[in-house]
Amino acid sequence: MLEWNRDEFSAFWERGERGLVYFYTPMCGTCQVAGKMLVVAEAALGDVSIGKMNLNYYPDLARSFAIESVPCLLFVDNGRVEETLYAFHSVPYLLEKIKKYLR
Repeated sequence: MLEWNRDEFSAFWERGERGLVYFYTPMCGTCQVAGKMLVVAEAALGDVSIGKMNLNYYPDLARSFAIESVPCLLFVDNGRVEETLYAFHSVPYLLEKIKKYLR
């Protein structure tokens, strides 16, 4: 999972790709756990586009996507947010959610 800047996020969004955007803040302990869970899920899934962004640097994106808290995972397809996830629960739960989304 790569750290994205605004340009990388914009390119992903404008290309209309299908993928996930993980918003976090570095001082959030739950975000640290969620990030590790996503790394494991990404390794298990293989070819899925996942970018992560430190929300402290992008408050405008928090407003645009009505992000209520972190950690936050956006399921994006063709320039639209299909689902927003705040509770990551477990790696198996994440894998199931992501696989369902990728179908």
